[in-house]
Amino acid sequence: MNIIPIMPARRASITWPSEGLTRVPYALFQDEGVYADEQDAIFRGPNWSYLCLEAEVPNQGDFRSTFVGDAPVVVTRDTDGEIYAFENRCAHRGAMVCLEDQGNARDFSCVYHAWTYSLQGDLVGVAFKDGIDGKGGMKPDFCTGDHGLRKLRVATLHGLVFGSFSDDVPPLDEYLGEEIVERIARVLENRKPVVLGRFTQMLPNNWKLYFENVKDSYHASILHLFFTTFQLNRLSQRGGIIVDPSGGHHVSYSAVDHAAEAAEQRKATSDYADQKIRSESEHRLEDTSVLAGVDEFGDGVTLQILSVFPGFVLQQIQNAIAVRQILPRGTQQTELNWTYLGFEDDTPELREMRLRQSNLVGPAGYVSMEDGCVGGFVQRGIEGAGDGRSVIEMGGDSAESSASRVTEASIRGFWKAYRNAMGY
Repeated sequence: MNIIPIMPARRASITWPSEGLTRVPYALFQDEGVYADEQDAIFRGPNWSYLCLEAEVPNQGDFRSTFVGDAPVVVTRDTDGEIYAFENRCAHRGAMVCLEDQGNARDFSCVYHAWTYSLQGDLVGVAFKDGIDGKGGMKPDFCTGDHGLRKLRVATLHGLVFGSFSDDVPPLDEYLGEEIVERIARVLENRKPVVLGRFTQMLPNNWKLYFENVKDSYHASILHLFFTTFQLNRLSQRGGIIVDPSGGHHVSYSAVDHAAEAAEQRKATSDYADQKIRSESEHRLEDTSVLAGVDEFGDGVTLQILSVFPGFVLQQIQNAIAVRQILPRGTQQTELNWTYLGFEDDTPELREMRLRQSNLVGPAGYVSMEDGCVGGFVQRGIEGAGDGRSVIEMGGDSAESSASRVTEASIRGFWKAYRNAMGY
């Protein structure tokens, strides 16, 4: 008998404004039905979600726990050397079978009833399967092969591990597109990452508000006083925005032209003052070594923020390299996982530089501290807004790459991909 899967019915009804990508309904950040639909259409749909680094599961038996949307997942490296991923949910009664964040194991046994699974997620043992003294136990036709854990497709790229619940998602490099792949390669190709540290940050806002923030090059030198005070990032610097054709992935980058730096700084300071933007402060650093950097990529780019729909970020700020994983935790909370990276061939001086510059980012980073709270300001501000909508018109109404960072094109790109995924 053929069993036809029943797709979950949509729980929310959203009418998108006629203005298109330049208007976003505030209900998308608050509605429980929207959140449930996102789990089905986006996180369990035909998209690739970041899982972990290959460097985090280097040996046979190594595992790392993570999530895809709100679904718990385990990533393993089996004895064949390959990486696997499966849902961390026992096929028996739904308990998590892996309770640790990371480690090494021969198999996974559910603490509730000792159903045991291999490193590939296959069911290999059921306690008292045959009962005791011929009594009890599973039915004679019970087949362990039919009750493995739900498996994900797995793909790797330059040391990053992605997974998908969908059989319809295209290959990872095709999903990302050539320009995004090249920008990932710029930072990670032919390098062996070393995890320098981790943070988990809980944000008081919807996951989409943080993803908007990541893609928002317009706010960076306005919200972040540290950027402009110490000339790390101004909109007048050379740079641009890359938005892939789907809209979902983006790169924002800026570079320093040292020959024109002094004159540009004077002009930029005037430009920001004319706009009445808080671009200078009386604050100074006692130890300026946190600002010292080297051009390890040979292109003068001092800032590159890259995002992959629906929840991955690769950052280079000076020599501070990190990956961020954005996980929804209900309509008004987001889990943000930071992983700080160095590389095996770092010199002691470069490793020290990365560690010092790690103070720029993270939950209390000089630069990114404000990002952790501004989403909460929005979440609180739109409470009870009813049919309110945001206005996203900076730089026009398209979702295309731009030579200017004074644009919200990559945010519109996110909503383009989101609407396509959700059917709005």
